[in-house]
Amino acid sequence: MTRSTTPDPAPTVQQLLAFYLEAGVDCALTEEPVNRLSDPDIVPGPKGPSEATPARSVKTAPAATAAMRAEAAPAPEAAIASAREAARTAPSLEVLRGLLENFDGCALKSTATRLVFADGNPHARVMFVGEAPGREEDIEGLPFVGRSGKLLDRMIAAIGLDRSKVYIANVIPWRPPGNRTPTPQETQICLPFIQRQIELVNPDVLVTLGNPSTQTLLQTREGIMKTRGRWFDYDTGTRVIRAIATFHPAYLLRSPSYKRMAWQDLRAIAKALEQTETPSS
Repeated sequence: MTRSTTPDPAPTVQQLLAFYLEAGVDCALTEEPVNRLSDPDIVPGPKGPSEATPARSVKTAPAATAAMRAEAAPAPEAAIASAREAARTAPSLEVLRGLLENFDGCALKSTATRLVFADGNPHARVMFVGEAPGREEDIEGLPFVGRSGKLLDRMIAAIGLDRSKVYIANVIPWRPPGNRTPTPQETQICLPFIQRQIELVNPDVLVTLGNPSTQTLLQTREGIMKTRGRWFDYDTGTRVIRAIATFHPAYLLRSPSYKRMAWQDLRAIAKALEQTETPSS
């Protein structure tokens, strides 16, 4: 019995894209492929007059440009100090957003598509803060617009709110490549901006979504299972804001059994808003 030696057919473009997506490659950083095996220091010259080619200008690939920007970024200590100074001088959310647009101290800016600053009502009484944007947020430039964003919309609707009555942001305003976890240095560099953002919004209730934003903003090392549902004092320097931690919507999508606990947290938020509501004149 003979075996067929016919090679497998080459995969189609759709099959390759599906494979890359399953492997976690969901975005391209350059428009053209880069040969990582080539030696950039070796430039072959023409062997004879007939093979000589006109001189061409050398263009830097986008990936190389991003790498050079990352290498040229200031040291973490200097970047943190620069972020603190820039954030401190912002008199409004509009100015703060402009400062972030022009801030080059965080390497994440070089690989992200756009800045994801905030969404919702800047005069809202409740502010939600997550960790960092994902793929959909990076494309649209708004926080919580993917599957977790839709769940967050349903969560806040359950207590009579919507995006016109809340303010939503992230500790990190740029998407980390491949949705990886932000490094401690990246978090510390971006921290002064979100702190100033909270101060300018000045909500009655601050809600941290998930473990990273809770530990960063509420200065605790405990896990979300111990911190959720508990009230903290968040001091902006000019006012103490009531803060509470709850599960990140992305975690609830993976672990729906914890939605009951999240509902308890939402009820506590609604009750706190009722208690702090100023009577109408």
